[in-house]
Amino acid sequence: MRRSPGQALQLGVSGGAVSLLRTSRWQRDRVDVLAEQPVASAGHDVLGQALRALLQGRDVGGWPVCIVLADELCRLWQVTPPPQAARLADIEAAAALRFHALYGESPAAWQLTADWHAKNPFFAAAVPRALLALLDQVTQEHRLHAVQVVPHFVTAWNRWCRTLRAGAWFGQLHDNLLTLAAIDGKVLRAVRALQVPAGADHYWLTQMLQREALLLGLDAPALVQLCGVLPAALAKPAGTGQIATARLDAGQGDHLSAASRLALAGAAA
Repeated sequence: MRRSPGQALQLGVSGGAVSLLRTSRWQRDRVDVLAEQPVASAGHDVLGQALRALLQGRDVGGWPVCIVLADELCRLWQVTPPPQAARLADIEAAAALRFHALYGESPAAWQLTADWHAKNPFFAAAVPRALLALLDQVTQEHRLHAVQVVPHFVTAWNRWCRTLRAGAWFGQLHDNLLTLAAIDGKVLRAVRALQVPAGADHYWLTQMLQREALLLGLDAPALVQLCGVLPAALAKPAGTGQIATARLDAGQGDHLSAASRLALAGAAA
């Protein structure tokens, strides 16, 4: 496949489907969906089969590719550095301890990355090492150059965090999973993953966000600014006393499937 200047591939990976797009830095509105492939069941072996079927017969050797992982495959959390932290090892240990406290898992099987900071709370993410090994193997088999592997929430947060309104919280919605950023002033206080039930409306959202605010010792937001296609009930105006929503990425990839919208997030990462 011939590559023009500025073109790259975007690979979206979730537990339900994988998708491959071709995008251009110079033609942002042009998005070519090259292939989509369902993932039949859970497990890295099945995911590997889907990825290989997605890329089979495609002349993609030498192409750069950005890989976006659905938040369901990752772990995202906030870390408060310990007092008197002076070394990177100190804050790495704090992130590992917080990971274990939140998820009840050993961090040994996960690759942890973060915006490390010795004085202020910072955001951390973890991806299974087995998944990273699988992605490395598949990209090498097809001679792809992986420029980054990034969680879906991180792509949206990096793009929109500086544009959020005062007092608003932020969320990324994909495949009925809402990854929510609780914000206090301009400080990210916590990241939560909430399953969105069928028929979710502003009453449900308000109840969930008020609960999260109470657990964090924060005031509930008046507004949640979201990325992703909203359920019909959440796209409507909020009622009296309910938390409103505003979509940040309206019209961007709305015609695409959920799998391809996931891949497209890499183009703006």
